[in-house]
Amino acid sequence: MIKKKFLTRRVVTMLRAIMALLFAFLFLVVGIPVLGIEWLYGKINKKGAELSSLRIVQWAFSTIIGICGTDVIVKGAENIPAEEAVVYVGNHRSIFDVVIGYTHCPGLTGFIAKDNLEKIPLLRVWMRRLHCLFLDRTNPRDGLRVILAAIDDIKRGISIFVFPEGTRTKTGQMAPFKEGTFKISTKTGCAIIPVAITGTDEILRNHMPFVKKTTVVFHYGKPIYPDQLEADQKKHIGAYTQSVIADMLSEDKDLIL
Repeated sequence: MIKKKFLTRRVVTMLRAIMALLFAFLFLVVGIPVLGIEWLYGKINKKGAELSSLRIVQWAFSTIIGICGTDVIVKGAENIPAEEAVVYVGNHRSIFDVVIGYTHCPGLTGFIAKDNLEKIPLLRVWMRRLHCLFLDRTNPRDGLRVILAAIDDIKRGISIFVFPEGTRTKTGQMAPFKEGTFKISTKTGCAIIPVAITGTDEILRNHMPFVKKTTVVFHYGKPIYPDQLEADQKKHIGAYTQSVIADMLSEDKDLIL
């Protein structure tokens, strides 16, 4: 009986993975004419078309989250300024950090993503429409290019979502934040929104290829404005932001037990 229940759970978790992948594939294929419509709409109303593309992707990602059986607890959404571009800074646990993160962005937001995603047809078109920036992590000079592009986006009212660890951690412990990432905020004066992410690695990464029904927490902290920090905090703004996120993670750990 125990073995039968175990096998049943395995089948269900595998079906979730297959259905999520199938939906993503169908979205990209069916989305081809949608991209054409969005392109034409952009000729008339560029910002309207960009917001339309964001809402379409948010719907698709919300559907994937539902297929995976993921319950999302959102805390601190009121801390996100409504009418200004910000830099979201989060710890990185899983590709689902991006999937769930996008569903809660109130305005235009681009993620800084690794450059191999740019090689995937159709996906890269949607990502470019959403102002995602592709980073070659093997090329130090490319980091400067991406930071300058992100600064330009912030000045144009487009928020940026970054994971300053540089990659997903396998242990669940945060790696040191890269201080250079925070130039996006210090050079523009925009707010940093610390984002503490808990549990996304339990959806897929910790037991691939099975998708587990689980609860995750997305916790948005209070805005951090560089010009309001003390001198030492501003000098080590990455370490300071990481300590804020660490405290938020500690606060949230009991929510998914």
